[in-house]
Amino acid sequence: MKAMRLVIALLSLSSLFAQAPAARRAPSFALSDHTGRMHDLLDYRGKIVVLEIMSTACPHCKAFTGVLEQLKKKYPGKVEVLSIVNPPDTPQTMQAYLTATKSTSPMLFDMGQAAYSYVRSARVELPRVFLIDAQGMIRGDYAYGESTKPFFEKGGVIAEVDKLIAKK
Repeated sequence: MKAMRLVIALLSLSSLFAQAPAARRAPSFALSDHTGRMHDLLDYRGKIVVLEIMSTACPHCKAFTGVLEQLKKKYPGKVEVLSIVNPPDTPQTMQAYLTATKSTSPMLFDMGQAAYSYVRSARVELPRVFLIDAQGMIRGDYAYGESTKPFFEKGGVIAEVDKLIAKK
């Protein structure tokens, strides 16, 4: 019993000194948009991809859409924004959202499998954003919350993409 406590204590202590997790390859997917057109993540290789898992009913997602449009204007041809929605969203709610927000990014319909392969959990805080570099590696994972508000609301996503562009 004492040995088990010692092992747990050592593992806990070692986690304090652990470095940030290494980048992992972005799981591939092929999903259709509200018109039925297929989008494959591999089609965007060579560009930085901002992958957003969101809901059309999410107020934070709606506000973030404007920030993402600014990002696309700053880096035309270098950055692609892909938004993934899951039920209860439908092609109709997707179209209404795109019209209301004037978003020019593809909104892709998922039944949960693609989102799960990124989040690795059935519970997803929305919006959830993954920054994928030009080689297809995940370089950032951001869930909306108090500590990440600047990323979503103050243009922090743009600063993070600036860093990825500089490394490229």
